[in-house]
Amino acid sequence: MGPDVTVEGATIDSRTARPGQLYVPIVAERDGHEFIGAALEAGAKAYLTARPPLTGLDAVGATAVVVDDTSEALMALGQLARERVGGVVGITGSVGKTTTKDLLAACMSAAFPTAASERSFNNELGLPLTLLNAPDDVRWVVLEMGARGPGHIARLAEVARPNVGIVTSVALAHVEFFGDLDGVARAKAELVTALPERGVAVLYFDDPRVRRMAADSPCAVLGYGVHEAAQVRADDVTLDGDLRPRFRLRSPWGEGEVRLSVHGVQQVANALAAAGAALWCGVPLDTVVDALGRATGSPWRMEVHHVPGGPVLVVDCYNANPASTEAALRSLAALPAQRRLALLGVMAELGGETEAEHRRLAALAEELGIEVVGYETALYGPAQVDGRAAVALLRSTGDGDVVLVKGSRVARLEDVVRAYASEAGLQSLAGA
Repeated sequence: MGPDVTVEGATIDSRTARPGQLYVPIVAERDGHEFIGAALEAGAKAYLTARPPLTGLDAVGATAVVVDDTSEALMALGQLARERVGGVVGITGSVGKTTTKDLLAACMSAAFPTAASERSFNNELGLPLTLLNAPDDVRWVVLEMGARGPGHIARLAEVARPNVGIVTSVALAHVEFFGDLDGVARAKAELVTALPERGVAVLYFDDPRVRRMAADSPCAVLGYGVHEAAQVRADDVTLDGDLRPRFRLRSPWGEGEVRLSVHGVQQVANALAAAGAALWCGVPLDTVVDALGRATGSPWRMEVHHVPGGPVLVVDCYNANPASTEAALRSLAALPAQRRLALLGVMAELGGETEAEHRRLAALAEELGIEVVGYETALYGPAQVDGRAAVALLRSTGDGDVVLVKGSRVARLEDVVRAYASEAGLQSLAGA
């Protein structure tokens, strides 16, 4: 309904709508159809709708496209947008997806016109939006692919048709939706089996469940890690005083010294995945090494802040599962300190492993000499705080202390960090 129009990209958020875009109202906790008018006022030229189109002054001359289901229509549009993209790299795994995406996007964009998922746009909404909003001249698109159940990644791969697939790990993340770790592995392997014969599967060989996916790959396999069969490796790994890794990259395309700007020894594997994929895609080795050194991660992930007159604060609260929390605790233990404190929120969606995994990590922290305080949870032990008490706890730390703040999204520990940063006058903290 309305005149034929040409749109430039798409959005599902009326608050961020730009002139010329297509607005796609999603029915979730709130019905996006309620905000069609706001999107049009912001300049959207057309909108999808599963409701009767706007009429009269409310329509403000925009074009309505009536569909049965706006979410399914968005996926269909993403599939069409894939036609104008030269190549796609899909990234999945229980941990490391977003940082690997950030590192790979830095490598690819240094050599080719490249687009990548924003933040963690890794589902049936974010993936097609990334394809739809990619520039016309884009050569490669780097996409995260998440899953909350069997078949999800297969559906995303059907839309994106990746040429390169990276699997970072199989761990206890969202396990309640998959039953067990083998169920998680089957879900992640959906990306590998969707690859074309002339593509490549970039697999983390240090994880046996990921390594076994090589047997199901219809295309070439490029392994990374320290495993003896890995073709892309890191030797002589060291960490500086801010947990930034340095290592020698070895690959079929040559060797080079890498100094990462992201923090934590776990970032070495993410960098190897990015390097392997970029090198296979034709990015020169020197360009890869330089880009890895300049790349920064997304907010709230292993940020290291030196608080004036206060602690070294490690902010890693975008999400949490047992693998990422263990890596963060071990990174904390590597920092010199008089006192080590971890403010930990709940690790969600662990199903029957919930209590055991929280207890295991509390025991590991004790072994590493780290004091654990739960944020609004007693799963780690009796020591817990909530609300203002958490901010007061951070304010009580000082010079010589190191503090880790980590938890799943539902814990919203970034609110604690923001409140602490506001009280302390710290503008350098992300989102403060």
